[in-house]
Amino acid sequence: MIFDLSHLKKIRNQLNMTQQQFALKAGISQSMVAKIEAGKLDPTYSYVKKIELALNTLSKKDELKAIDILTKKIISVTKDTTIEEAVKLLINNKISQLPVIENGNLLGLVTESSIISSGPNITTKKVKDIMIESPPIVSKSISRVIYVSQRSK
Repeated sequence: MIFDLSHLKKIRNQLNMTQQQFALKAGISQSMVAKIEAGKLDPTYSYVKKIELALNTLSKKDELKAIDILTKKIISVTKDTTIEEAVKLLINNKISQLPVIENGNLLGLVTESSIISSGPNITTKKVKDIMIESPPIVSKSISRVIYVSQRSK
């Protein structure tokens, strides 16, 4: 983790910790935390490393993993589902996107945006006419995903 010490107070508050609690986790004094946060002290490298280690440990503890939020009940459509049927599924299930699955394989997604941008006569169109590319597939144990879409020029 690379961080700016001037953001220590903000990060500590996001972790919902007092200066004393954070100081105990980092192995430094509460007064040192207060001075660093006030910009009155430029800590030595060893103290910065202690603070960084504490922040890394604390932030990893609070990270959700994919398994914590995934669902086994997947509401999906096939490429030949009508857009009208897809819209009903979205509304009835209060969701904003549907995976397009065929033979157990993810082909793409139907989203509210893809439906809205599909133009007129949606009652005659099928999901295959408006679906967007598949999202990345990740492991159940992953806790952070950085996804950069590569668009063709």
